[in-house]
Amino acid sequence: MNTEQKLKEYLKAIEKDDKKGKQINAFLQINPAALEDAKKIDEKIKQKKAGRLAGKIIAVKSCINVLGLNLSCASKTLENYKSTYDASVIEKIKAEDGLIIGMTNMDEFACGASGQNSAFGATKSPAALDRVAGGSSSGSAAAVAAGFCDMALGSDTGGSIRAPSSFCGVVGIKPSYGLVSRYGLIDMCMSFDCIGAIAKNTEDAALLLDVIKGRDERDATTFESENIKLEKIKKIVIGIPKLKLGEKKIWDLILEKVKDSGFIVKEIDIKHIDLGVQTYYPIVFTEFFSGTRKFDGRRYGKKIEEVCGEEVLRRILGGKEITKAEFAGRYYRKALSAKKLIADEFEKAFKEVDVIITPTMPLLPWGFDKKLSVEEEYAADALTCLANIAGIPAVSIPAGKIEGLPVGMQILGKRFNENKILSLAREFEEK
Repeated sequence: MNTEQKLKEYLKAIEKDDKKGKQINAFLQINPAALEDAKKIDEKIKQKKAGRLAGKIIAVKSCINVLGLNLSCASKTLENYKSTYDASVIEKIKAEDGLIIGMTNMDEFACGASGQNSAFGATKSPAALDRVAGGSSSGSAAAVAAGFCDMALGSDTGGSIRAPSSFCGVVGIKPSYGLVSRYGLIDMCMSFDCIGAIAKNTEDAALLLDVIKGRDERDATTFESENIKLEKIKKIVIGIPKLKLGEKKIWDLILEKVKDSGFIVKEIDIKHIDLGVQTYYPIVFTEFFSGTRKFDGRRYGKKIEEVCGEEVLRRILGGKEITKAEFAGRYYRKALSAKKLIADEFEKAFKEVDVIITPTMPLLPWGFDKKLSVEEEYAADALTCLANIAGIPAVSIPAGKIEGLPVGMQILGKRFNENKILSLAREFEEK
C-alpha cells in the first residue's frame, strides 16, 4: 500500500469514528494538503529519493506550529490562529518525508491530565470509550490507538505524553530535557516541556524520536546526541522504588511483569519522590502565568483570561499569586530547591541501577461520569512528573490490563540514555 492509499484508509477511519461513530474526538483539524503531499512522497519513493519517514503518517498536537494549520492549543484564545512557520521538529519530519495528517485535540494549553479540558470537547480513549484518554496529549495518543495514523507528536510537561499513552494502550516517549528542540512549541512550562513521540510500537517511537532530536541554534537548551538505535539487552539491573505511590493492584501487575523478565531486580530508596507533585506545580503555575502574558488580545487571538477554561484560569491565577511582590519569589525558589534535591536523588539511584521501573499512572483511567477533585487529578502526575523534574528520559509501554483497562509501565533512565530505555521497552514488548 502506497502513502496515498494508506492516507485514504486513515481518512476514512477518521470520518467514520472520530466525530461520528465512536466520537473519539482525537482531531481538531485535518491537513487540507495531505492528499497532495502523499502523492509527492509516493513520487519520491518511486524515484528512490525518499527520506526515512516516507510512508509514515503523523498527527501533531495542536500546540506545535505547522505552517498554515491551526495552532489553537485547544483553546478559544487561539481558535482561528494559523501558524506562520514550522516548528523545528516539523521541519525535520518534512525533510524526511513524513506526512502530517492533522492537528490533534489536547487539554487547553496543555493544562490537564485527562483530555477533558479542551475547549472543543473531551477526547475518548479508543481502548475504553466511556473513559478519559489521559492528557494533555490526549488526541495524539487516541489517534494512534484508534488507527488514525502511524505515529504522533506530543508535548510532555509532567506526563502529558506518557499519561495518554498509558490510558490508550500505546507507546509514548518523553526524551531527556534538551534532546529535542522546543522551537515552535507553545510552552506550558519552559523548565519541564519536552516534545516527544507516540507510536503503536517501540521501533516507530524510536524512529520518530531519532528524526526530531538534535541541537538547534534556535533553542539554547538543546544538545547533539548519539543516534537512537535499539539494541539487544543481555544484562541490566532494574530498580524498583521502595515508596510505591498509587494503587496496589497496578503496582502488582508491573512487579509481576518485571519479575518475569529474567533481569536483575533491585529495590531502591529514592528520597523526596513523594514531594514530586508539590515541587512540580508551583514551578508550572509560575512559568505558565509568565508565558501566557503574551495572549493579551492585542497581537493575535483573544485575551486568555476572558475566554479560557477553568483549569487554565486556575493556573494563571495561581501563578499570579505566587509571583506577587510580597512573596519575592519565595515559593518558586523553594520549589526549585526541591527540584534539585529530587534530581540529585535520581542521579544517586542510577549509580546502583541501570533503569528504574514504575507504573506510568498511579490510578486506572476514570470514567466521564466520575468527577475527580483538583487534588486527585494533580496527584495523577505523581509518577510521571518525576522524570520532568529530574530532566531524564522516560517511556511508557503497554503492560497489560486491569478490569479490561490498559495499564502502562514506565521505564526511566539516566539523562540522554534513550537507547537503553527504548531497547529495554522493546524487550518487554516482545516477551
